[in-house]
Amino acid sequence: MKVPVRWLIDFVETGLSPQELARRLTMAGLEAEKIETIGDLWANVYVGHVDSVTPHPDADRLVLADVSAGEHRLRVVTGAPNIAAGQNVALAVAGARLYDGHSDTPRLKTLKPGTIRGIRSEGMVCSEKELGLSEEHEGIMVLEEDAPVGVPLADYLGDTVIEFEITPNLVHAFSVAGIAREAAAVTGRPFHEPPVVDLIAVPGGPPDLVTVEATDLCPRCVGVVIEGVTVGPSPAWLTRRLTAAGLRPINNVVDVTQYVMLERGQPLHAYDRDRLAGGGIVVRR
Repeated sequence: MKVPVRWLIDFVETGLSPQELARRLTMAGLEAEKIETIGDLWANVYVGHVDSVTPHPDADRLVLADVSAGEHRLRVVTGAPNIAAGQNVALAVAGARLYDGHSDTPRLKTLKPGTIRGIRSEGMVCSEKELGLSEEHEGIMVLEEDAPVGVPLADYLGDTVIEFEITPNLVHAFSVAGIAREAAAVTGRPFHEPPVVDLIAVPGGPPDLVTVEATDLCPRCVGVVIEGVTVGPSPAWLTRRLTAAGLRPINNVVDVTQYVMLERGQPLHAYDRDRLAGGGIVVRR
């Protein structure tokens, strides 16, 4: 199980380095197999702000983006279809080591200024693939509006992921919250339980929403009807956490069930009720 440390500290501030935390948890019976650092190759990559975007004078599919990041003020030639003025982006300056977005296999390249169709390009606005975050390369990675412009990207999005080998007798640790409870125990630090919604206050659904026929195999199955849902992309912070934990984001409905499963250890599944025969779920053999 992959546990991003930034997610873990939502529950417990251990005060330890990821390496020392992994060692202590291993000694306590939760074997840490691997530690991965997200952003360790992001030297010379900053949170930038797109000040303006203008057409390239000699190329229909390229634009000129003026991007600022602290002391850096660069003009970048890019073909990214989703770039727009006012965005916060990942800005790579000369010397940055980035993954080749057009290569089928991971291959690092050192960024150098160059001239593209007669215009000098001093840097690059990066996609997730070029940063090694995912295979997404259809456009640049757009950061949140409150992203701190000018700071190194690693300080903003960098993380450490500890991968644990959880044995079947430690099923209580099959979640971020479960690992956090163990971390709180071995460090003596308090465990912070995030607020949860009391479902008793939620109006009950129809009595035939969930029917359990095989009670010996499934003693309890609970369902709730959520209306007015619009399927779309998940917020960036959520997709980043899922990706760091080893899952591929799909959409907001699927992703939130995956997120709760990883955080709480409670398997969930979302159904389109209009497509359920009889509008309900039957648990049977």
